Order: sequence, then C-alpha cells, then structure tokens
Amino acid sequence: MRRITVQKLKQGMVVARAIFSSDGRILLHSGVVLSNSYIKRLGELEIESVYIRDEIFGDLEYRDVVADETRNNTIRMVRENFNKLGKNHNLDIRRVKETVSNIVDELLVNRNILFSLSDIRSFDDYTFAHSVNVCILAIMTGITTGYHHTQLNELGIGALLHDIGKMRVNLKILNKPGELTRDEFSEIKRHPEFGFRILREYHDLSLLSTHVAFQHHERWDGKGYPRNLAGEKILEYARIVAVADVYDALLANRPYRPPYSINQGINILKSMSGIYLDPTYVTALVANIAVYPVGSVVKLNTGDTGIVIDTNREHPNRPVVKVVFNSRGQKIAHEHEVDLSKLHTIMIVKTLNEDEIDSFKD
Repeated sequence: MRRITVQKLKQGMVVARAIFSSDGRILLHSGVVLSNSYIKRLGELEIESVYIRDEIFGDLEYRDVVADETRNNTIRMVRENFNKLGKNHNLDIRRVKETVSNIVDELLVNRNILFSLSDIRSFDDYTFAHSVNVCILAIMTGITTGYHHTQLNELGIGALLHDIGKMRVNLKILNKPGELTRDEFSEIKRHPEFGFRILREYHDLSLLSTHVAFQHHERWDGKGYPRNLAGEKILEYARIVAVADVYDALLANRPYRPPYSINQGINILKSMSGIYLDPTYVTALVANIAVYPVGSVVKLNTGDTGIVIDTNREHPNRPVVKVVFNSRGQKIAHEHEVDLSKLHTIMIVKTLNEDEIDSFKD
C-alpha cells in the first residue's frame, strides 16, 4: 500500500483505503478497481491523493491514531455545526462534547501510535478536516504534557472550534488563490474575535475552551493578533493549538501552494520555536509525529530501498523498514525487515517521490 497523487492514478489500480467525501460518505470502498471514470471523478472532487495496493511493496497493516469512522464522523459533525452558524442556528454543543470525548478516549488507547497525516481531503472541506486534525494533534500534545481527562476534553473542544470565527469571514477571501490585499488580510485577522464572540454565548462551554478561538493567533514573541499577548500570558491551551494549527496548515494542499513534506513541516515548526510558538509545545507535538509514516518508500545509507512497515514511538526518526531492492535496484529474493532503532549504523537518507518509485517498475 502506498499513497499517490490522483494525477498518477491509472486504470486497473486497486484502492487500498476507503475514500470519503467531504461530508463523510464513502466514495470508493477499499478493494475497488479504478476505472478512468472513477479517476476523472476524483479529480473533479479535488481529491489530491489516494492509497492504492502495490504489488511490489506489498500490502501493509495501517494503524491510525483514530479510526477512519471517527475522523469522518467528526468532519461531518464540524461541517454541520459550522453550516448551522451560517444559517443563524445554534451549535450542537452536546454533540461537540461527545465527539471530543470519543476522540480523547481513542487517543488514550492508541497513545503508542504516532500521528500520520493520513486523511484525504479536498479543497472545499479544508477548514473542517483541518479543525479535526488540529483537535487530534492538540490532544496528543496534551497527553504528552501530562494533562488529565478534563483538561484533554477542554483542550480538544477549543481546538476543534478554534476556527469557527471563519464562518463570519467572506468565503472568497478565505479561498483566494493569490496574495491577499491589506484589507482582506485585516478581515481574516478578525476571525479570532468573531470566534470568541460566538462561543462565549454558550455558557455550558468552558471559558478556557472559548479563549482558544480568541488567542490561537497570538505569538510567543508578542507580535501576534488580536491582542499582542506574549509568552505565558497566552492561554496554555491556545499555545498548544497554535503549534498544531501551524503544523497541519503546512502539510495541507492549498490553492496558493503545494503541501510541505513532513520533514519540511517539522523543520519549519522548529524554526518558529521561541519566536512564533512556545518551544515546550513544539517539542511535545513533534514527539508525536511519524517522520516516516507507514507506507513511505525510503532509501537507506546502504543503498538499499525499502518501505516503512512500522514506526517507533521512542525513536520517530528510526522506523522499521522492509528492504525490497538492493543497492543496484534489483528486487531482493528474500525480503527482510530492519529495525532502525536497533541498528544505529543504518539510517534513512531520503524518501522517494512517485517518479523514483515508478522507476523500479520499468
């Protein structure tokens, strides 16, 4: 199993993981053989990539920190609640709390699994899928920090609703593919205040959760917005959500730029540590990231090429790799596994791109 862009799909490829629509419905089940009409439709829906079965590298057992059903039900719930606001209806806070509680429970059970950005999202549901990823990343960071159950739920609710103020911002500005004008950026900068005004009307929400929406764009150095708060004057939950918000945004495919790789995202995050972001929570979040997710095709310093089949919680940079090709690019008769956490002289030198992977099939 490996993830490839829709542009690289070919008729006859087999879907390895179900593909969901932006409202959580299954578009294609695992095991479906792709036709040209299916591929065309995926492109029209702006689905950027798909997991396919791979004859050369084989099928893999893929474990995520939350189940596909949980993730997609949450995206659907966020979409429905955000749309309610657009129609001047009330948020279903009880449903929000139940959803976050379920996510907290799953993450506590799966606390030894590293986060892989495995969701397949389209441009039109960016805000909703982003909200869910930020929620998951923030809760994982809270678990690493040592938060108790109540704190994790408060943090998760604030993270899931952190961008709700964007429902008061013109959609054309939010989705503009080019550079924003000064007036347009000023309008977007109002969404934290809009979000806080919306959420403080719900008295059954913790004030700490509502302030996440208000403060998640404040900066560690005091140059953020809307109130130029600095350092520990920024709510702790908001500092965590700020890190999760930046990381997920970096890895998302946006109308104005392609996504950064995991390594690029981590490096950018670290460069912002102590300036934009609280260093404590940058470190805590990065500790939860699978630098080389399951399914990554990698080249080792031995010259061999293999596929990541498992991650190591204690050593995120040193996963378990199944070696498939030797240094001459020849398929190995007897494939073998290498646990890089136990073999310190062997290391990954690069992750192969789609063209490089396809060259093994030529």
